[in-house]
Amino acid sequence: MTDETRKIAFICSKGTLDMAYPALVMGWAALGNGIDVTIFFTFWGMDIINKARIDHLEIAPVANTSMKMSMMGVDTGNLGIPNLVGVLPGMTAFATSLMRKKIAEVGAPPVSEYLQMLVDGGAKLYACKMSVDMMGLKKEDFVEGVIDIVTASDFMDMTEGAQIIFI
Repeated sequence: MTDETRKIAFICSKGTLDMAYPALVMGWAALGNGIDVTIFFTFWGMDIINKARIDHLEIAPVANTSMKMSMMGVDTGNLGIPNLVGVLPGMTAFATSLMRKKIAEVGAPPVSEYLQMLVDGGAKLYACKMSVDMMGLKKEDFVEGVIDIVTASDFMDMTEGAQIIFI
């Protein structure tokens, strides 16, 4: 065993409620195990760190083939939510509300609180320069704790030797 600190880096590319939690949960677990954590937010994943979006992440049932009715509290066996039902007005809000309830029931904090826990625990957060430029954003648009806006190349350099997980 070496004395070198283990490193893990997450690339968050999606900004839906269900795609925010994998990196947050795994990052928190890694910090608890003494692993250095870096998270790079790109494309729609920047919604997770965007002050205007962080508390408004949603989960859309349309084309989400893994979303089961039983997970949402409706016992239909293993049937998914039909896409036709998902396009009805209010279904995204309904699915999001149910998902937030399920998240709270297992004791997981909201995304903004989870991010603050990660920052307080030593995780390093970065926004993707190309995505920031494409979307007309600036550092002030992001939550406290985002260290900088960096290029993909910079991210590769700063995470040398890390396990990289793309979400």
